[in-house]
Amino acid sequence: MKTINVHFTIEEYDDVFALKKEDQTLLEYAKKAIVNAYAPYSTFKVSAAARLKNGKILTGTNQENAVYPAGICAERTLLSTIASLFPGEVIDSLAITYQKNKGKSNYPISPCGICRQSLLEYEMRTNHPFRIILSGQKGKIIVVQSAKDLLPLSFSSSDL
Repeated sequence: MKTINVHFTIEEYDDVFALKKEDQTLLEYAKKAIVNAYAPYSTFKVSAAARLKNGKILTGTNQENAVYPAGICAERTLLSTIASLFPGEVIDSLAITYQKNKGKSNYPISPCGICRQSLLEYEMRTNHPFRIILSGQKGKIIVVQSAKDLLPLSFSSSDL
């Protein structure tokens, strides 16, 4: 038997004001977009914003459906929008935030497994890792340098 350690670095910030100005702006886009989330069943709204290498900022929100598995997460909504409107465009940074109906939204959350895979696929498609900023509506913020950090034992096209 062999033990293998997997390591990655997480940057933690006390609040939005500790971030670089451009990251503050990106997170603000995500927070403003939360009003477009459609989450009448879970009441758990999620939004994401991406800054592309061309300077454009786009947003996406979760969109639920009464047939629960038919909904789509904010991250995948955003990636689909980018791939449709700006095919092949590189993402520089992506911010994800959420708002709970019950309880506080004051700590970072991480994307679900399907979204982690989708974020990693986008990095692989464009051959460019991007930073991911994770935040609640207030409180601490976590930044990872690549989607690969969120899914170290990923499945990819090379596995097919």
